[in-house]
Amino acid sequence: MHKWIMAILLGAAGVMAAYLLLFEMPAKEETGENHDAGFTVPDTAVDAAAAESIYKSNCMGCHGGEYQGGMGPALNQVGATSSKEKIFKKVSGGGGGMPAFEDKLSEEDIINLTNWLSEFK
Repeated sequence: MHKWIMAILLGAAGVMAAYLLLFEMPAKEETGENHDAGFTVPDTAVDAAAAESIYKSNCMGCHGGEYQGGMGPALNQVGATSSKEKIFKKVSGGGGGMPAFEDKLSEEDIINLTNWLSEFK
């Protein structure tokens, strides 16, 4: 008798789960580069000395002294392959093995570094 009750409860739970998955799930949010479509990195004058200093103290260990890569990808042509917005989001938010720097660097420093890296073509 207990087996039948458990079987009925398990079956009902399965039917309810299938119903919820098929009909009650919220709509999927879009992700990717267009997620913040209105975001743009401001074009500011690049302070190359400050950007190099930030790079040497935070980035060089993974991306190399000559931007050739190592543990992280090469950055010597990052401006040719990535938009400023993508570079900014990667530096500030991290991801894919890279740490986030939004809590370690000011937004102005990240913007300066972004504009500096975007010139690497």
